[in-house]
Amino acid sequence: MRVPEIFMGPRRKWFTLVAVSFGLFMIMLDNTVVNVALPTIQQDLDADLSELQWIVAGYALAFAALMLTGGKVADAYGRRLIFVLGIVIFTLASLWCGLADSGDALIAARVVQGAGAALMNPATLSIIAATFPPAERGAAIGIWAGVSALALAIGPLVGGLLTEHLGWNWIFFVNIPVGILGIAASFLLIDESKDETHERLDLPGLITSGIGLFALTYGLIEANEYGWSSARIVGAFATAAVALVVFLLLERHQHAPMLPLDLFRNRTYTGANTVMLLVALAMFGVFFFVSLYMQNILGFSPVQTGAAFLPMTVLIILIAPIAGRTTDRIGSRSLMTIGMLLVAAELLYFSRLEADSTFWNLLPGLLVGGAGMAMTMTPSAAAATRAVPVDKAGVGAAVLNAFRQVGGSLGIALMGAIMAHEAAGRTSQEAFMDGFQRSLLVAALIAAAGAVVAFVLVRPHEVDHAAAAEAQEMAA
Repeated sequence: MRVPEIFMGPRRKWFTLVAVSFGLFMIMLDNTVVNVALPTIQQDLDADLSELQWIVAGYALAFAALMLTGGKVADAYGRRLIFVLGIVIFTLASLWCGLADSGDALIAARVVQGAGAALMNPATLSIIAATFPPAERGAAIGIWAGVSALALAIGPLVGGLLTEHLGWNWIFFVNIPVGILGIAASFLLIDESKDETHERLDLPGLITSGIGLFALTYGLIEANEYGWSSARIVGAFATAAVALVVFLLLERHQHAPMLPLDLFRNRTYTGANTVMLLVALAMFGVFFFVSLYMQNILGFSPVQTGAAFLPMTVLIILIAPIAGRTTDRIGSRSLMTIGMLLVAAELLYFSRLEADSTFWNLLPGLLVGGAGMAMTMTPSAAAATRAVPVDKAGVGAAVLNAFRQVGGSLGIALMGAIMAHEAAGRTSQEAFMDGFQRSLLVAALIAAAGAVVAFVLVRPHEVDHAAAAEAQEMAA
């Protein structure tokens, strides 16, 4: 395929960013687009709360469990190739989701969607790292994070509009034309790149990490169904503990590990990943249950629920690129710390909501949370990307995104466990509100812990160190 002249020259890297954003938007949209449709899906497919959690967590869990392998495969066999393969899998799985006629079928299709997303997502950041020089990487990552945050934020509105006017199936069917455009744009605008030092895939690491994460999520989601002390749940937690310990031991001693533990010798990289885990742990479950709260308690329609998130959307869109450019000048630590404190404040405020609250009661929290998420996620991605060499950008980005998705799936499971425990068999509005408020308080504490992690671990001048190291490498 001959590339038109307009896409060549110094501007090509920005067109590459546009192409990457097609796929990124699609996979991030599916993290939240489902939330507003959950009550309708529950009614149409006769699904219970556990199945609803799995519809959301199954996607996030497959995304997380396969993310590291996706990054490795992208580095090894070509970042554009794996990105396009991920789009193909994701688009076909979206068709399956839209045609699902039972909760189990929808959960299975969502897991396959997550697998496609796991191939696409790490390739997006590694393509950016391989395309943009260090001086422009923060701005590019700011746009990347803005697209990601935009998709996460408008997901509820898109889900509400489609669910109310066309049916919940269309929240998945809409991915099909976007996927086709993404494939065409990828071949036209993205240059192939890979890590020539790659040796082999780490299948033992993939298997043990997947088993551990699944068992932990299963235990949290199903504990109130079977009992926290039941053999099934105790066995799930024991399996998770053993599998994750074995995974860490394997990664420590393998010649070519899926998760290079030496990356975590860099304090900034460790801090950025931990903060991403904690912000997702705090917020993903909140999006899930705030959507249920708006519709089942406040009586909002799907469209009203989606529209209620718009103030947060607008702030994220405005602030994320600014935060990216700011990290190029001052580093990430201060922005990440302030961002996590704002998220904690939002969650604490939401924990005071009542069964008769209105949109105007929600608005202050949405505004504070939008600013906090943009100031956290963009600088975290920038800090983590700068902390790894370009030839390891795929696995570095994969770890970061895996931490976010692990946090998201565990957040949904944890908030659900708290909700179910507080309800204790009750089905009243009061029981829902008790669990809702308690889970938000726990989420606020998690976000506050993230602020401490950001301040303690992230180096205040990581930009200078990264730039100097790369300059020395280029000179050599």
